Amino acid sequence: MKTYERIHSGNWLYHCDACNKTFGIKSDLKKHERMHSGEQLYHCDECNKPYTTKNYLETHECIHSGEQPYNCDVCSKSFNTNSDLKTHRFIHSGERPYNCGVCNKTFSTRSDLKTHERIHSGERPFNCHVCSKSFSTTSYLKTHERIHSGDRPYRCDTCTKSFGTRSDLKKHERMHSGERSYNCDKCNKSFTTKNHLETHKRIHSGARPYNCDVCSKSFNTNSDLKTHRRIHSGERPYKCDLCTKAFSRKSVLEKHQCIHKDERPYNCDVCSKSFKIKSHLKAHERIHCGGRPYNCDVCSKSFSKKSDVKRHESIHSGERPYNCEVCSKSFSIKSDLKRHERIHSGERPYNCYVCSKSFSRKSYLQTHQHIHSG
Repeated sequence: MKTYERIHSGNWLYHCDACNKTFGIKSDLKKHERMHSGEQLYHCDECNKPYTTKNYLETHECIHSGEQPYNCDVCSKSFNTNSDLKTHRFIHSGERPYNCGVCNKTFSTRSDLKTHERIHSGERPFNCHVCSKSFSTTSYLKTHERIHSGDRPYRCDTCTKSFGTRSDLKKHERMHSGERSYNCDKCNKSFTTKNHLETHKRIHSGARPYNCDVCSKSFNTNSDLKTHRRIHSGERPYKCDLCTKAFSRKSVLEKHQCIHKDERPYNCDVCSKSFKIKSHLKAHERIHCGGRPYNCDVCSKSFSKKSDVKRHESIHSGERPYNCEVCSKSFSIKSDLKRHERIHSGERPYNCYVCSKSFSRKSYLQTHQHIHSG
């Protein structure tokens, strides 16, 4: 009765010495003090995980038993705690009773509000014990810690690939299911992730929010900016295991590695010609369909390949920005410079799979192969 009266009178007799928080019941103070001391008296019999209160332990044990005793009277979904059920009910009622005092944004749970408030305060109370990086939520910290531990607990049932976060697994699973939940309201193109949709929308808006601090060139994705910066830094982090040649982009390395393989998995449906790289097949297919999607801005002449229109546009501009360091000869496109540099280096990267003779250009190799084919 006395405890009941204190709750209604607001008379809180029990004070925490560590943070001065007050409680109406002594047992509540003791539970609270374990937060400061780190004491965890209650252990799970199944997995030995420790908890500060018996209630927390009982809630945890439902994971092992599968028990979910709290049922929603609207949709019959079940939960293992009453608080989870209460939070769920806000979905049906639309109630969001917790308001941010800074921006007035509303939330359905107090914990969501507290997490949000750290955006305004900048508070990051959860620290990684390995690298001391700090985070605003325990879930962000746990996800980060998997970088150090290598733990990837979320596995795809289709291909057994594993992931560090549940959200990454869900994104991956859409590759197998073909689900594309995010639709562009301009062209109705669909995407598997919200990030991919937002990147796509910049095509319509023309937004390029990522700027190079060296040359001020702008990009619509952060990854494109990072790749571009390697032009200035000279960084080439992707190395070929067979010839030690290095590249600034992973995709370029993967294309390069096809030179070392005899495999040509991409076949033309019209003439059965095969290619090592999918983009080369697409360029080839335009010979049959007459597609010339790349147009010159000056004279409107059209081309089947992007590199061809760039080479053509240099006729109008006269620009030849790529210079040979040996003889100072200049070129309008980078690939022409690379081809020229092989004269000085003696590099012959194109090998005949019949007689192993090597050539500096792909076209020379193709001409040579007619000797074997007759």
